[in-house]
Amino acid sequence: MSGICTGRVAAVTGAGRGLGRAHALAFAAEGARVVVNDVWSSSGEARAVVAEIRRRGGEAVLHSGDVSTDEGAASLVAAALGAYERLDTLVNNAGILRDRMLVSLGEDDWDAVVAVHLKGHFLPLRHAAAHWRAEHKAGRTPRASVVNTTSGAGLLGSVGQANYAAAKAGIVALTLVAAAELGRYGVRVNAVAPAARTRMTERVFAQAMAAPAAGFDAMAPGNVSPLVVWLGSAGAAGVTGQVFAAEGGRITVMEGWHPGPVADKGDRWTPAEAGEAVRGLLAGARKPGEVYGAG
Repeated sequence: MSGICTGRVAAVTGAGRGLGRAHALAFAAEGARVVVNDVWSSSGEARAVVAEIRRRGGEAVLHSGDVSTDEGAASLVAAALGAYERLDTLVNNAGILRDRMLVSLGEDDWDAVVAVHLKGHFLPLRHAAAHWRAEHKAGRTPRASVVNTTSGAGLLGSVGQANYAAAKAGIVALTLVAAAELGRYGVRVNAVAPAARTRMTERVFAQAMAAPAAGFDAMAPGNVSPLVVWLGSAGAAGVTGQVFAAEGGRITVMEGWHPGPVADKGDRWTPAEAGEAVRGLLAGARKPGEVYGAG
């Protein structure tokens, strides 16, 4: 198999189903050798992805480690190096949901979601970055890429998903810091906020879940994968520290926090003065996007 990722090795977390499965298949279709990670691989779904890639003439291996643990994340990188002697692209995609309204959200549900999403991005990224830094120091500067998975919930907020939204917002910050720190080693880091039909989004996109009888299925997970594959290829050289939204046939460059209207007294404000100034600033500021589910 040949394509824009020929010769590259890609590791995709949470690749047993949904977006991760679509990404793994798409990387393989473009010539990449793929490490298919899924902690639930015992269910057979991740094994089926590996088998499908091989049936199509590609190369893939299974990794069943828990990437929210240091041991599991380290073994993911080791699996790529052991099977293919290299790692070029890391796609952090694994995730879970434990939706509750804020006052009903327990500590265990908070910790579980933050661990899988945010820690499950940080740990594989850290271990992969350590490998790429070592390669750079040995004179073999990589053309490596990391694609993180954020969400519109992390960019705008989402009612009933405080844990998920906070973790996804953290992933954006992690992406920006990693892009700034790792560029010197030949590593690009970007994030994608996908909108697609998966088990995790059944409730979020309830009104748009049914696939059309004919024509373009805008909610198919595979619609997001071409952008992810391109970002993971050497062809995306120079693109780093960016956040993209992908839905159906639409790709959007997300523009994050920028300074807006400002007032400077040149001295300390009184509370009343500060309030008056803020109201004036807000009158000329861009309105924030509506939190999902708030309407």
